[in-house]
This record gives sequence, C-alpha cells and structure tokens, in this order.
Amino acid sequence: MAKKYLFLITMIFFLFSCTNEKQQPNFVFILVDDLGWADVKCNYPESFYDTPNIDKLAESGVRFTNAYAANPVCSPTRAALMTGKHPNRVNITDWIPGSDPKKRPLLGPQDGTELALKEITLAEKLKENGYKTCFVGKWHLGDEGFFPEDQGFDVNIGGHEKGSPPGGYYSPYKNPKLSDGPEGEYLTDRLTDESIKFIAKNKENPFLLYLAFYTVHTPIQASKKHIEKYKAKREQLNLNEVPHKKEGDGWTKLIQENAAFASMVAAMDENVGRVLAALKEQGLDENTWVIFTSDNGGLSTLTRKNAPTNNGPLRAGKGWCYEGGIRVPLIIKGPEVFNPGRFEEDPAISMDYFTTILSLAGIQHEKNDGENLVPALTKNTNLERDELFWHYPHYHGSAWKPGSALRKGDWKLVIHYEDMQTKLFNLTNDPGETTNIANQNLEKVAELKAILNTKLADSNAKFPEVNPDYDPKD
Repeated sequence: MAKKYLFLITMIFFLFSCTNEKQQPNFVFILVDDLGWADVKCNYPESFYDTPNIDKLAESGVRFTNAYAANPVCSPTRAALMTGKHPNRVNITDWIPGSDPKKRPLLGPQDGTELALKEITLAEKLKENGYKTCFVGKWHLGDEGFFPEDQGFDVNIGGHEKGSPPGGYYSPYKNPKLSDGPEGEYLTDRLTDESIKFIAKNKENPFLLYLAFYTVHTPIQASKKHIEKYKAKREQLNLNEVPHKKEGDGWTKLIQENAAFASMVAAMDENVGRVLAALKEQGLDENTWVIFTSDNGGLSTLTRKNAPTNNGPLRAGKGWCYEGGIRVPLIIKGPEVFNPGRFEEDPAISMDYFTTILSLAGIQHEKNDGENLVPALTKNTNLERDELFWHYPHYHGSAWKPGSALRKGDWKLVIHYEDMQTKLFNLTNDPGETTNIANQNLEKVAELKAILNTKLADSNAKFPEVNPDYDPKD
C-alpha cells in the first residue's frame, strides 16, 4: 500500500513539474517593406497616416526610437535579419540583382545574387530546436534553390526572387509561390489570411511566423477599402501644394500627402491588428513575442519629384545613409517585457534580432554582429554598444551616390566616395542632419573615420572602383 501511495505521489509530482515547465515562446516577426520611421503615428504624431493597431502594439510593448536597418535598401537588410551578420560579411550590399549605372564615375562592387546556403539562418536554428517555421510574403534573397524552404522554413507562401509583387497588389498575383485568389483580393489581406491559418494549425507547437509584407513597396496601388478616407483627408487639409527640397541630384518630398500610399499603410495596419487578434483568439498572445519593423527608410527621395512618402524631420529616404534612409520603426511585445508602453532610446539594428530571438528561445548560438536586446526588453538595461555603421557602395535610383556612414553616440559621420566629401552631424542637436559641422570638429572627424575604416576592414567591405569608361560629357 505504501508503495502504491509513493507511486501516486511521484506521478502527481511529475505531472505538476511538466505542466509548470517553461514553454518555449512563439515568435511573430512582421517586416514591412519600405515603411519609414515617420510612417507610424506613435513615432510621428503629425503623420498623415493612421496606424491605430501598430500604436496599440507599442502601448503593450517597447518602442525603440533609435532603431535602424542594416542597409538603406532591402536585400542586405533581409540577409542581416536572417543571419545576424552585417551585409558586408554575406556579400549582399545592394538590392538583388542591383543596377549600378555604367555611365557614372564609379563602378560598384560585384555582390552575390543570393543568400549563400552555407549561412546559418534564424529559421534553421529554430527548426533544429523543434520550432515550426513559416515564411509569408517577400523574400528577395535569391532565385530557385535559395528560396525560404531552402533556408530553414517548413512553409513558404509568396517568397521568391522578386523584390516587388510581379502582378501587383490585386489577384492574379503572377507569383510562383502564391496561388491566385478571387477577383479583387488584395495581397496584404491574403498574406495575413495565410498567416492566421498557420497560427491556428500550429498553436500546439512553438513556431516562428515570419510575415514579410510586400506593402508599402512600389507599385503604389491603393487599398480600395481605405482610399476614399485619405482622398477626403487630403482635400480637407488642402494638400495640393507639395513642397520639395533638393538633395544632391534628387528631390526629397517634404510632406506626407499621397492618399494611395496612405491607404496601403492603413491596410497593412489593419492586418497587423488581425494577426494580433488571431494570437489572442488562439490563446497564444501571452506566450508570443511580436517584433514589428521595416527593411529600410521610407521612399521620400528620387531623381524626380513626388516620391510616395516623407520621413518627417529625418533627412532623405530609402537608398540614403542619412537618417531618413536607415532609421525604421521597431516595436517588440512579449511575455517578459518590462514596463510595457515605454520607449527605448538605445540604438538597435537588424542584426540584433537573430541573437535576441534565439536567446529568448533558450537556444545556443553564435552572436555574430548583433547585440542581444533581451536585457533592454526585460530589465530596461542599457545595451553595451559603441558604434553602428552602414556601407552602401552603390548608386541608387533615389539619387544616392556610393558611400558609408557611422554613428557613435550623438555623432554621425557620412562619407561620399565620388568626391570623398565628409560630413559630420550631431543627432541630438540636429536630428535632421541639416548642418555639416565637420570643419569645426576635425579631431572628431579623424576619430570617427578611423573607427569606420576599422569596421569596414573587419567586415570584409568591398569598395567601388574608378570607371575607366566614364566620360563626364556623356
């Protein structure tokens, strides 16, 4: 009898221990294409766009006010997210396949055209440790043989080599990895539908859902559900005059007023809300980390006028190493967030998500080039980070010319390789990078140049070369 009772007590203790064992968290990573820092209301209250669901996410999580993309264009940032490595290290420093013009003084370095299979991805690490992994949306890291399913994802819906939706935002999509929907179906809605299906199907397993919206990348195609609201708002605000500022060989739009673009932002925000609601409906919201960010700054600067958006007080936009091109929204919500609703001023960058997610999952890994954001999330502890740097040695349709940049504390250094022009800004005093103070701070310039050169060398950076066929008369 005593043995029987002992057995029962042992079993009860075992079952109690199992039920109280800490369950691995789920991860929902939401990456919006070309969404600028000022495109979300919680960052920029003056925004023309409305983002109530993203703002609500910020109220229940941590909003990083100094979050950066690893690069001012998409493919390098996406590679950095997947690997935790600086784009230089994976030989992807331009959008794939890139478009360096031949009639320019410099020729950009030859990049890889895919994320090499030898690279260990976030999805591979999670999958190895029992996670179900699903990719939905824009991939843009290589052609067949290098798709998400080749890089650690169990499921791939919509991810292929193209950087924009080949059939546009309405079905038929002409996407080899996404079946067409009914006439009038909007791509952003459809990708969310597929994401919600995955959540419901895998609610009993720890999972990674990587939802990479194609929106708000060009082509600018309005969400029919939201467009009339923003047409009326534009008219009410009398935004017929659209001011611009000269930026190098290009033009930066100085206000947000594009109703079609605004409707795309609204559709994206609505669908972020749908994903969050699905997590709650399935009883998963208390054990799921949600990360919301963008791959680069908003498209505000082009060689012509009337880019889709404006980045508020930040200078320039996508394609540029000024703040408008690299500073992005970042909100992280999760079960262990300290003091939800606060903002975090410590800089964060795309490489950080690899080590942060794996640390939250309790999975051993190499940290690579990122920093672990967990202390900042769970304890409000400052990150031990001295500098961030960017290297974009290519020309871009935004009028950017090859260059690099470094941020150290409040200081920001920008170097342009065509003429080796050096610019220095103090971001606290001048967040819009309006006043070059390099000549007044030569010692600081020398210090930051030395740090940047070391960073570039250590990361195996490639540089543009003189174009022997360049003729300034052409």
